Amino acid sequence: MKLKRRQVSLFALACLAGLTFYAFKIKNAENPKTDKLKLQPGFKAEHIYSPSEHDLGSWVSMCFDDKGRMIASDQYGGLYRLTIPAIGSSDLTPEIEKIELPGTQGTIGTAHGLLYAFNSLFVMVNNRSTESLPQHSGFYQLKDTDGDDKYDQLKLLKQLKGNGEHGPHSIKLSPDGKSLYVIAGNYTDLPEQNAYRLPPTWAYDNLFPEIKDPRGHANDRMQPGGWVAKVDPATNEWELISAGYRNPFDLAFNDIGDLFVYDADMEWDFGLPWYRPTRICHATSGSEFGWRTGDGKWSPDFTDNLPAVINIGQGSPTNLLYLKEAKFPAKYKQSLLAFDWSFGIMHAIHLFPEGSSYSAKREEFLSGVPLPLTDGAIGPDGALYFLTGGRRLSSDLYRVYYEGPGVSEVETTVLTADNKLRREIEGYHMPKEGAVEAVWSYLNYQDKHVRYASRIALEHQPLQMWKAKALSEKNPVMKTQALLGLIRSTKDNTTLHSALAALNMVQTEGLGDQFVLDYLRTYEVLFSRISGLTEEEKKTLTKKLSPMFPAGKDLLDKELVKLLVFLDDPTVVAKTIKLIESSHKDVQAGGQTATSSADLILRNPQYGLDIAKMLEKVPPVNATYYAVALSEAKAGWTPALRDKYFKWYKKAFEYRGGNSYVGFIDKARKMALENVPENKREHYDQVSGGDMLTDSGNDLKMDEYPEGPGRNWQLDEASKALEAPLVNRDFYKGKNMFVATTCNRCHSMNGQGGNVGPDLTRIGTRFSKTDILEAILEPSNTVSDQYAATEFQLKSGESIIAKIISEKEDSYVVSQNPYAPDYLMEIKKNTVVSKKYSDVSVMLPGLVNSLNEEELKDLLAYLIAGGDENNKMFK
Repeated sequence: MKLKRRQVSLFALACLAGLTFYAFKIKNAENPKTDKLKLQPGFKAEHIYSPSEHDLGSWVSMCFDDKGRMIASDQYGGLYRLTIPAIGSSDLTPEIEKIELPGTQGTIGTAHGLLYAFNSLFVMVNNRSTESLPQHSGFYQLKDTDGDDKYDQLKLLKQLKGNGEHGPHSIKLSPDGKSLYVIAGNYTDLPEQNAYRLPPTWAYDNLFPEIKDPRGHANDRMQPGGWVAKVDPATNEWELISAGYRNPFDLAFNDIGDLFVYDADMEWDFGLPWYRPTRICHATSGSEFGWRTGDGKWSPDFTDNLPAVINIGQGSPTNLLYLKEAKFPAKYKQSLLAFDWSFGIMHAIHLFPEGSSYSAKREEFLSGVPLPLTDGAIGPDGALYFLTGGRRLSSDLYRVYYEGPGVSEVETTVLTADNKLRREIEGYHMPKEGAVEAVWSYLNYQDKHVRYASRIALEHQPLQMWKAKALSEKNPVMKTQALLGLIRSTKDNTTLHSALAALNMVQTEGLGDQFVLDYLRTYEVLFSRISGLTEEEKKTLTKKLSPMFPAGKDLLDKELVKLLVFLDDPTVVAKTIKLIESSHKDVQAGGQTATSSADLILRNPQYGLDIAKMLEKVPPVNATYYAVALSEAKAGWTPALRDKYFKWYKKAFEYRGGNSYVGFIDKARKMALENVPENKREHYDQVSGGDMLTDSGNDLKMDEYPEGPGRNWQLDEASKALEAPLVNRDFYKGKNMFVATTCNRCHSMNGQGGNVGPDLTRIGTRFSKTDILEAILEPSNTVSDQYAATEFQLKSGESIIAKIISEKEDSYVVSQNPYAPDYLMEIKKNTVVSKKYSDVSVMLPGLVNSLNEEELKDLLAYLIAGGDENNKMFK
């Protein structure tokens, strides 16, 4: 089906963040649904079906059965079985049947995960149960018992408590074909397991001042967070494999059986030290990845959790698959394919064995704007099939296959000696004779994953078998790892105090930074779990740790400041204030990522708006960390230090971050005020910017801030609301809304405002009220080369979406951020394969969605009047 776009004979809006009108140009496309896809050379895409156009919902999961038919699920509806014509068929229309259950069983659907195996269809239902879809969230098995090719038996294998976008998700078959692996987000309670590869001794284990999300997200969700479990389909026994994720949406095995997980970020944490990007994790036996609610997320450098294989960046993970079975060029055969819903990108993650784990490089495999990717699979024909949709969006099914040269088999991924060693040690992730002797020496191994596996193996053994050995060990590295295992394995306070005495004897001189961090982290876990620390013990610890701070390395100083605040070190405040003053802004929250934040802005302007604002005024990540760490400090304050400290908060409110940035900073500020003498609190409340905040503390006061309530304005609704003439409008409110909706960031009115886009003073003399409304609400209806973004396809396979600012002999100078147009980058011409104007307007949508009807009217009156207060529309 070809999409049609209405031609208009006026100038239309599409500047970076405001109103610009220009001549409309139509782009002729053979098939707009495939034309928008950016593919690697040699690949071809086919659009097969649009379920939403046939009232079959928005499809979010899929699999293939034993007869090569696809089974797909509507996010809020039933299951469908498709027989799809072969590649190159003149008619690609599939045969579709809805899967119904006999008798009173009704319909099953709302599946986030589907898998056909063991002559059964396994369904991960993610649902609150309705009359038409009675199944609650849970893991179900469908069977055809009489051979008539219709499912007639439904069995609940495990009911799960949790639903929604952080509920239960995907299912994968194990490499040996004998078991199933399931994955769930952090809003899904971990059900009781028959066995635990990760010992169930998890705790918060963080001395950083605990601040839960100020907007309430996940405030009642505790560790272990999202999880992966192995299921025996014959016995229905469950074994926890890995945990500590935020919202892991999918998992995949590579060709030698290593498991990978695609975990989500928390976009409201943008710009904050505890922000963690979307990432690919190597989910080894008993692995923990450190998600904790609010600001409690663990550093990936901590020894008791594992780092990501690769940090991808901002996005919304939906699918992960391994490409071994794809009929693709050899370079993809040992790669993962990770789907991002928000920004419409398939990331090819090329894996490289490194030690007992992997490193990775990212390549853009496929993208589109917009392209809300939901699920995908390699079909029996070796082609990639994928779905778009979700959240009731328009849904489509595509097929991508390779026509070029170079399709060949590749050798199996190398099983390194360290990988083999790690697997041998993981064989002791259960009580087993001889385990302590077998793994002990590897507590000092150079590979982190091997050290981690060795400690987990110890924790599985009866404590009396290795407690004395841990307390008496002489090697400082082995002793630290063993004591960490001991601390995690006991609730006996006497044993914890023995561990403290043993840890105090460890000498760190001459050892590397990572070991020193492991040592400090072990103290943190101990302090989080021990009770009854005496003042004498605190003084001894302070005497030992205070001279180490500052170490001159953020890796260590961030850990030391927490410990010393906990110990009431009288010198920690003055030292940390100096660190705040000297911290640089060039540290990226969450660490380096494979994608550029700026490049994502124009791929999805709705989500990109938050990124654009943050990149304009990026918060100082390390300074923020140290400031929050001091919010619980009680000792060592002077009036001068308090002045410097609380003035920092006022400055911090000038930076931009995710939706929870202001609220987190304010909560830390209020915690710090609790430690100020009562007669000084009002003074420091003002010094720290308390009067800048709304009552909730989650937002800054703005003279031009909309009163709302806003709504998702649509053109028909807005046009109806503005049918009547604009009279008795409020000029100053209209002017304030011009600022609140960020029109002034790019455009001027009567000489005031930005200069990125044209002046809007005379807009009302040229265009009607309806024209202006349409340009604001539906900017992508019309796209012109004058203000359009350009899509660059590079030789590397990457694509970049940006606005060309100027052109040099050998490069294009481009801007990717409408809120920081002066931040430019160059694209060398010899790296560009092709470029074209983007079909999607660079105007950021939804800018007026915070306005109520009266505020929208005032804004339109202000625009039409050209900012003239004396216009007859104003009272």
